[in-house]
Amino acid sequence: MKKIVLLFVAIANVAFAQTKLFTMEEAVVLQRSTLAPAKLKQLMWQKNADNYSFIEKRGNEDVLVVYAAASAKEINALNLTQLNTALTSASLNTVKSFPAIQWLNNKQFTFEADKKLISVDITTKKAKVEASRDLGEEAANKDVADKTNYVAFTVKNNLFVFDGKEKLIVTNDADQNIVNGQTVHRDEFGIHKGTYWSPKGNLLAFYRMDQTMVTDYPVIDWAPRPAKNVNIKYPMAGDKSHEVTVGIYNVSSGKTVFLKTGEPKEQYLTNIAWSNDEQYVYIAVLNRGQDHMKLNKYNVTTGLLEKTLFEEKHEKYVHPMHPMVFLPNGKQFIWQSERDGFNHLYLYNEDGTLVKQLTKGNWLITDLAGLDAKGSKAYYTSTTESGITRNFYSVDIKSGKTTRITKGDGTHVSLLSSSGNYILDNFQNTSVPRNVYVNSTNGKSSKLIYTAANPIQDYKLGEMKIFTLKSESGDDLYCRLYKPVDFDSTKKYPTIVYLYNGPSAQMINNTWNGGGDLWFQYMAQRGYVVFTLDGRGSANRGLAFEQAIFRNLGVNEMKDQMVGVDYLKKQKFVDAARMGIFGWSYGGFMTTSIMTRYPDIFKAGVAGGPVIDWTYYEVMYTERYMDTPQENPEGYKTSRTIDYIDNLKGKLMLIHGAQDPTVVWQHSIQYLKACVDKKKQVDYFVYPGHEHNVLGKDREHLYQKVTDYFMQNL
Repeated sequence: MKKIVLLFVAIANVAFAQTKLFTMEEAVVLQRSTLAPAKLKQLMWQKNADNYSFIEKRGNEDVLVVYAAASAKEINALNLTQLNTALTSASLNTVKSFPAIQWLNNKQFTFEADKKLISVDITTKKAKVEASRDLGEEAANKDVADKTNYVAFTVKNNLFVFDGKEKLIVTNDADQNIVNGQTVHRDEFGIHKGTYWSPKGNLLAFYRMDQTMVTDYPVIDWAPRPAKNVNIKYPMAGDKSHEVTVGIYNVSSGKTVFLKTGEPKEQYLTNIAWSNDEQYVYIAVLNRGQDHMKLNKYNVTTGLLEKTLFEEKHEKYVHPMHPMVFLPNGKQFIWQSERDGFNHLYLYNEDGTLVKQLTKGNWLITDLAGLDAKGSKAYYTSTTESGITRNFYSVDIKSGKTTRITKGDGTHVSLLSSSGNYILDNFQNTSVPRNVYVNSTNGKSSKLIYTAANPIQDYKLGEMKIFTLKSESGDDLYCRLYKPVDFDSTKKYPTIVYLYNGPSAQMINNTWNGGGDLWFQYMAQRGYVVFTLDGRGSANRGLAFEQAIFRNLGVNEMKDQMVGVDYLKKQKFVDAARMGIFGWSYGGFMTTSIMTRYPDIFKAGVAGGPVIDWTYYEVMYTERYMDTPQENPEGYKTSRTIDYIDNLKGKLMLIHGAQDPTVVWQHSIQYLKACVDKKKQVDYFVYPGHEHNVLGKDREHLYQKVTDYFMQNL
């Protein structure tokens, strides 16, 4: 049943060189900074030029350098002293370090400072003020139009536009429960903002979200005396959801037209895109049941529906995540869809007629990078059939021929130049911390421009390997295992299973450290085996792999995790009597589920921010994978972890952020109450002031708490 394929031995011990042990601060906090592979600061392409730039240290001073892609030779530079001289000459304040910049062209870049938009010419070394940017202290969600430099922004629940001279009021809703210009549908469906400028920057599409009908949910702020309640709007599965509309604001006329997106009002308006001529807006309209999507075309002048270009249906769910991308001629567009089981590219005429499927195979596209200047080729990043690697490709839109551009087995994150002639390829695998290449997209040239040093070369490390096991359905399940430092095959070691195993996440990939945290190596240094398995339901393995959990969250995921447990028990170096399990969010749900439904396996478990009862989780995510509680009562009942508390044998600690607006605190509070009622002892810890994830300096405290728990109980 189990076929083990050793893919990588990423890190081997070199006894004479590696002597240091991680501190908790290094393993948890500094792994994102000084102990992460170094990178080129602000690496980017100049606009409308095949030149790239980044900021590097020369001596004790930061320098902005520009290189020609064709030769990989330096063609321009500006150091911090020269930048400040230019600012002083323009009667502007100096800066202590290079600000975040954007290129206007191949000579000028801009940045914001002192409530101004400032441009600097890297050739003449002169600066000037392009526009005022005094938006006020409460301004948030800033969105700048490329062509006009108009700025959309929000103040509390209302939307404004700054045209370079004055602040224009777009909305003026007194009710705080009507929110304009901000993300909607709880950041699902690829939505991460609430405003969308038209191609020429003349018009602004924006979300308006009416939450008045959604039940208030209390979140307690414990800082003031006395503590105070702060209500949020949290639509739970099966309950009333918010209603969203899309407005089109004309900067010149100051008027707004709302698109007539129709009934029912409880629907999802996703993947907003503009036509090249600014006359139409396209929206993927998804029903609340999430099994029927219509790609609709709306007239921005009248707000009326012009046409439904096409529809997608699925017996389980449709999950639109990406807006259409028009070719330069505006007559055709590319659409991403999972309709054949994997996310692929499809070419359509503007009237919604399918021309052809551009890409096909048992792998999926993770990012559509863009098109070349002529619109003859599309560039994308995709997995291979393994799902744990990433490569960069082109597809010829006319012939359908695909060409791999990147080289090397691992993960490529590539940035396409505006011409489509070159990419900046950021490459990692389990043995390469980071290499950066500039590659021509025609495959004729590739130049290594940066190599990061191994940031943990002085530390004693456990051997890490990635391999596969087979699920009961015959799927490959990718696994990652760290052996203890100074491993002795004759000894038996305590073992920790770290897991997530939910949709939209992948724990194991062919990147530095295999996608794992340095805390895993911290535990390996202290004599632990650390194991992770991505079971069915995990991301980037195709629709069937993900939908294996549909309407029964936790069931097949636990079966797959037991495949991993069976493997561990067969390893002579694993002490099966001293096994622990740890997960956060969906991983917390999995931890509480496994601790009580497979109670004889793990001696200790830690569940962070756990979903305990899916009827208490939000509408958009839950109903996609479970349908509503009214439609699927048996599935909700089966997944309710409280109902299995009587089975608990091992030690269990639950951890929650007191201000968690994602998996609300009520989940673990309910679990605690049920444990009291059933006379089951569990441990519990709360992080006041933290939301769903414990971040910042307190994260070190969290991982010390988790580590101590396993040290004490394993």
